[in-house]
Amino acid sequence: MTRYLVRAASLAAALTAWQLLTSLNVDLWLRFSQFPTVADVARAFGDRLGGDDYWTDLTDSLTRILTGFLLAAVLGVATGLTVARSRLAEDLLGPLLEVVRPIPAIALVPVAILLFPSNEQGIVFITCAAAFFPVLVSTRHAVRALTPVWEEAVRTMGGGRWRVLGSVVLPGALPGIFGGLSVGIGVSWICVISAEMISGQYGVGYRTWQDYTVVDYPGVFVGMVTIGVLGWLTSTAVERVGRWLTRWLPRTEYVTMPRGRGAGVRERVTRPRKAAAAVSPVPEAIRGEGVRDEHLV
Repeated sequence: MTRYLVRAASLAAALTAWQLLTSLNVDLWLRFSQFPTVADVARAFGDRLGGDDYWTDLTDSLTRILTGFLLAAVLGVATGLTVARSRLAEDLLGPLLEVVRPIPAIALVPVAILLFPSNEQGIVFITCAAAFFPVLVSTRHAVRALTPVWEEAVRTMGGGRWRVLGSVVLPGALPGIFGGLSVGIGVSWICVISAEMISGQYGVGYRTWQDYTVVDYPGVFVGMVTIGVLGWLTSTAVERVGRWLTRWLPRTEYVTMPRGRGAGVRERVTRPRKAAAAVSPVPEAIRGEGVRDEHLV
């Protein structure tokens, strides 16, 4: 509860500073007198919530981002696994991927306009391209960082290629994969908003740009706040799914020392999950405190 109160206080302090700087027309080096106040943005937000256009734009942007991101997640993980596990695939796809990867996804807007018959498909393509490479790179590095002993152990017990993939490679690479997915969803929002501004007909980005062209600055800030909230919600959802799928990993927690020396000081500790410890196949003698990891090998 204390952490949530601190977060709420931080947000309230930022909004208060915004309101004071804009209402008092503070002009030092930054020109806050040009900004709408928090009250102006709140009134514009209330007006937008009562209309149909806002919800239509919201639905269109969410449909585009989810479609492109899911395509990027599937293609990025599959390509990353293939490149990391196959030398032939790395030789065939690696040079092409490394040449295309530095190109910003928003620079592909002309390509999307020429390639796809509709703007909707082009925006989804740009969103997919934005998230694809972070997922690809994180998956490739996560697979290559796996300890070879795990795969050798499965093969020694008679496991085949698919058994290794399902029991060692995918579970071991999941933390790295979700790291790339978290980055990818943020980059996807940046590019889908930019694509909507350039070639869209509906969506939060398109509406924000239209408000800017007609000098409706409160409406611009409504779009910015909407984008920020949507990005935060989607990235949090990806993180939650990742934590649930990797719930067997030990988590770092902060505990307060109750009594004695150092009382009241928060200390960082790493604790294994109870469920993971309960089903662990490692004998108690090996899991005992003070035993070195070399004994497991």
